[in-house]
Amino acid sequence: MPVLRLLFIFLFLALPAQAQEKKPLRWGCDPTGGAPYVYVDDKSTDKTFIGFEVELAAYLAKKLGRDSVMVDGDWSNLPKQLDKPADVEKGLDIVLNGYELRKDLLNDYAATRPYYVYRLVMISHHETVADKELRGWADLYPTAGKPGKTVGVLGGSAAHRHVKKTFPDGVNLQSNPDVANVFKLVQDRRMDATIQDSPAATYFLKKQPELVAVGEAVKPGFYVIYYRKSDPELGAALDKAIAEGLRDGSLKAIYKKYRIWNEDQERLWYWQDQPWPPDDLDDADEVEEDGPTANPWLRLIRELLGAAGVTVLLALASFPIAMIVGLFVAVGRVYGPRWLGVPLGIYVEVIRGTPLLLQLFMIYYLIPELMFRTDVAGLVWLAKNLSPFLAGVLGLALNYSAYEAENYRAGLLAIPKGQMEAALALGMTRATAIRRIIVPQAVRLVIPPVTNDFIALFKDTSACSIILVVELTRKYNELYNFNRTLIVELAVVTAGLYLLMSYPLSIVANRFERRLNASAGGRG
Repeated sequence: MPVLRLLFIFLFLALPAQAQEKKPLRWGCDPTGGAPYVYVDDKSTDKTFIGFEVELAAYLAKKLGRDSVMVDGDWSNLPKQLDKPADVEKGLDIVLNGYELRKDLLNDYAATRPYYVYRLVMISHHETVADKELRGWADLYPTAGKPGKTVGVLGGSAAHRHVKKTFPDGVNLQSNPDVANVFKLVQDRRMDATIQDSPAATYFLKKQPELVAVGEAVKPGFYVIYYRKSDPELGAALDKAIAEGLRDGSLKAIYKKYRIWNEDQERLWYWQDQPWPPDDLDDADEVEEDGPTANPWLRLIRELLGAAGVTVLLALASFPIAMIVGLFVAVGRVYGPRWLGVPLGIYVEVIRGTPLLLQLFMIYYLIPELMFRTDVAGLVWLAKNLSPFLAGVLGLALNYSAYEAENYRAGLLAIPKGQMEAALALGMTRATAIRRIIVPQAVRLVIPPVTNDFIALFKDTSACSIILVVELTRKYNELYNFNRTLIVELAVVTAGLYLLMSYPLSIVANRFERRLNASAGGRG
């Protein structure tokens, strides 16, 4: 009996230990990057994720005796999640999401042998090509009487680096983390072209027949899996699994399922037995406009200052509109008829109750899409010509108009009723009294909070990055992708520029407030 009891205890303790040995393989990806990498299956009822990298991760996890666990994150910052322990929230074992072999990343992380060979493909609308506006890579440059083309890329990708280095001037480069939106902009001819990796190009060319590939695919490169340098055993196991998958046809079957198997993939065999990473790997895709030995800060400061200028223009263009709209809304709610006050109140609550990001997204993406569906020539023209900057100005103006309306309404309600009665007794009309007596006093009262809102608007311009406006925060993210060793320095400079723009306004607001308090005390 004691022997049987000991055997039972041993088995009881051993089984959980064996179960714990099968730990998860946490792989990082950004689902917003879309098909054919990782995307939601529209045919499934539970909205499960599919894609060739989803199946590749499952295959690798099975080979390693683990469970595949997808961890989402922002694509450009996925490698930073490797700096966290794998067992914490958003921590990763590997990064597997169309990440190219890059020397800058190899400085901090280790990389497996390649699991896919990609090329860069330029895609445009077939009418743009038919009109001979874009027939090859050289047509991206500006010509006599025509500006350079607007080109969309995935921020921080090899395509982004290639265009920035090859076409440093004249091309309007717009980066976006949502590849599907970029293709939609090209489909609607709101963007001249997009440059994407061949897997994404293959998928969207089939899905959107209006699009065509332009010129030859360029710059073949490798997709690799990044992992911690402190975990070489994991890297060796992944390399072995990739080699076995190539040998037994498992990878080929996955790639064929998503129609991305091609002749380039035959090159994968060669690199499974060669020294890795390649000795000739250089910084060919690094953006070094000032030369490899020059100090990059002159260029970085110049780019940040240019983006800060865009931030200032956004604020200066949108806030006056917000003030004017807010004033009319406030006057309508306080002195207008009830049939006008009710919808104006709903307007204020809806605008204040929804995020600025959502409002910008609707203005730039959703409303133009509805305009295209009307087939009304004027609306279609407006939709095509709605620039990111103009959409940003409209979005910021509408958003802040609701807050300014509440500021002005408080100011209007603070004016004693006797002011209106005295004006009417003097023979003024109600409209004249509002314009000449009530509004000037209310505006004077709300100067401090309005100035504070203007300061807040400077910082909220960063939300415009979602609609491709290259303002200060977006430029910081872009420069960080190309200069990862300067992340702290770039952050300090960017924060300093925001402070330089907002602090003078704080001084102005404080002076106005002191003057108002002093004048109020003098009257008392």
